Amino acid sequence: MIGGWWQAWRRRQEARALARRSIPDALWQHTLARYPFLQRLSAADMTELRRLASLFLDKKEFTGAGGLVVTDEMAVAVAAQACLPVLRLGIEQYDDFVGIVMHPDEVVARREVMDETGVVHQYDELLSGEAMVGGPMMLSWQDAGERAADADDRDGLAYNVVIHEFAHVLDMRDGVADGVPLLPNAQAQAHWHDTLMAEYDRFSERVVCGYDTVVDPYGAEAPEEFFAVASEAFFVTPEALKEEQPVMYRLLASFYRQTP
Repeated sequence: MIGGWWQAWRRRQEARALARRSIPDALWQHTLARYPFLQRLSAADMTELRRLASLFLDKKEFTGAGGLVVTDEMAVAVAAQACLPVLRLGIEQYDDFVGIVMHPDEVVARREVMDETGVVHQYDELLSGEAMVGGPMMLSWQDAGERAADADDRDGLAYNVVIHEFAHVLDMRDGVADGVPLLPNAQAQAHWHDTLMAEYDRFSERVVCGYDTVVDPYGAEAPEEFFAVASEAFFVTPEALKEEQPVMYRLLASFYRQTP
């Protein structure tokens, strides 16, 4: 009885959210046309992506920085790309944060790191996006917009800052960024960790040796970055990833429950 009431209440809440954040047909078609990797979806999956994008827009708060005014086109573009990884997982995967701060282009962040001797080093890091536990998320519109539209023609590398940062969100659902997303049990976590690390080591060796890779060489920085950039390739250039790293492709397919 209570379960039935709860389900009915949730359906009503979702219907209201979809009505509030309905995406106009022209804007949705423009978004699909702009990002070629979205066009691989079946008609049913495109319908589901549009539903999730509306729910995403209802849950998130966009803020412009550096003089940027966030338009409907920008918000829908981010929503569509962000919802692709959770097409089978559900929008609830992103419930841990609300705010998304959009900058016109990359931003410089001041960093501090302590070495093994206790000396603190300061340096500047150029960021196109950044995800943090509990949010907010930072995104560069230049990267989320124009550069994402040319994602499969960027020096031969898959590139998508939105998918990258939202992969970090999924990774951090267990409270730590380590390339191992929240999985159902310890056995699944152990299998994921062992497979990921073997693929990470293989990938890093190719990068060190100077071989061209489908996955951005930045992934060699750490396992969590490898998971994020491999997720970019999985959705943007899936055929190339499957050919170059078939084991990693299958691992991501098992998590995302998709075979792009």
